Amino acid sequence: QVQLVESGGGLVQPGGSLRLSCAASGRIFRINVMGWYRQAPGKERELVAQFTGSGSTVYTDSVKGRFTISRDNAKNTVYLQMNTLKPEDTAVYYCYCYSAGAYWGQGTQVTVSS
Repeated sequence: QVQLVESGGGLVQPGGSLRLSCAASGRIFRINVMGWYRQAPGKERELVAQFTGSGSTVYTDSVKGRFTISRDNAKNTVYLQMNTLKPEDTAVYYCYCYSAGAYWGQGTQVTVSS
């Protein structure tokens, strides 16, 4: 079993920034994919950004140029730096990884509002 613990969500004004963190622990084998999804009220969960199995990064179009995913392999931790936040970025953000199975974090709320 792999546990994912997220932190860093909160309330921020439009144009502001937040940094999310996700630390993986437990019976970790090779982590092939790790990244972030989000789910806004009334909408389906969508990919935000992730590291693929080849180590490349993928971003959904709406966050390109504003969000940056990074990682610390020694700590099995992935980060999401979110800049120039917009109200439409409001959602619960979930960390995800695939390591001999798919695992999800509990989610962290990000609210962008004035």
